[in-house]
Amino acid sequence: MAIVPHTPALDHTNHPPAGHRWECRLYPGQFAQIRQVRADLAVDLNGLTGIGAEARQDMVLCLSEMFANACDHSRSGQDPEGCVVRTLDTPRPGTVRISIIDDGTRTDTHTDSSPKVPRRRTRKEWDRAERGRGLLLLDHLATRWGTRPVLDFPFCQGLGTVIWAEFTHPALSCAGDSRGGGAR
Repeated sequence: MAIVPHTPALDHTNHPPAGHRWECRLYPGQFAQIRQVRADLAVDLNGLTGIGAEARQDMVLCLSEMFANACDHSRSGQDPEGCVVRTLDTPRPGTVRISIIDDGTRTDTHTDSSPKVPRRRTRKEWDRAERGRGLLLLDHLATRWGTRPVLDFPFCQGLGTVIWAEFTHPALSCAGDSRGGGAR
């Protein structure tokens, strides 16, 4: 009996054929890389028109938070060889999606480290909190966001998490492509 079924695999890339996709970027899972991660996204966003400077800054800020969480809460930041992958695409006209893929569940902790917005804090607790605001920023600035496992098979649990954020800008288009789509 085969472990993997012989049915065609589902397309987990979520990239429609007409969508614009940038080359994936791979970074060491170290906080010191955040400056480079931010700079690379700013360069990659230069090919888009219809997005104002403030919206670009929001995207860069959200990416910083997602990258920092991957370094802090996954094996990407625990393992000296750990890494983080950043993807960027336009899944549909007027929308930019940024994704961060980590190396999986940390081995030095027994708690669930999947991304969650902290909701149960009193006003006083929020005033004193030194951490836990990154996903709140993401929740506020992105049109929508979410997480999913890298692989959806139960025996692959903990191999990695994809956190993504989408930003909708109706006037968005890709340079050199009046449809807002073409491949690079």
